[in-house]
Amino acid sequence: MVIELQRLYRDGWTDGEILINGILVCRSIELRWANNERNISCVPEGVYPVAIIQHPKFGECLQINGVKGRSGILIHVANDARKELRGCIAPVFSLTGNGKGQHSRLALNYIIENLRISDEMEHFIDIKSKK
Repeated sequence: MVIELQRLYRDGWTDGEILINGILVCRSIELRWANNERNISCVPEGVYPVAIIQHPKFGECLQINGVKGRSGILIHVANDARKELRGCIAPVFSLTGNGKGQHSRLALNYIIENLRISDEMEHFIDIKSKK
């Protein structure tokens, strides 16, 4: 299964839409683009494998693998990109402005449930600019 993230780059943050099978399932918040610098940049555009993991700090979340020059990138619960993210992605059900959103846990659970019920063994995220 492929999760599609269509981004809009803002001055101080990045927000986007997350689609599964072409259907909008939630929004996303991230840090701004900063040349893929660890802990301060959003993830570069591209297609990456993702896996459901149990993280000691964030609980059940998704791990993004294969990002050049980076490791430990997660899709995890957060409602404020600047305060809670260090280069990861947070799904949210609604954007409240300036890199903030609401209902992140519900949005993440919804994505994970869609991956679990998929017949496909491998999962990917396709990150690109919104057209």
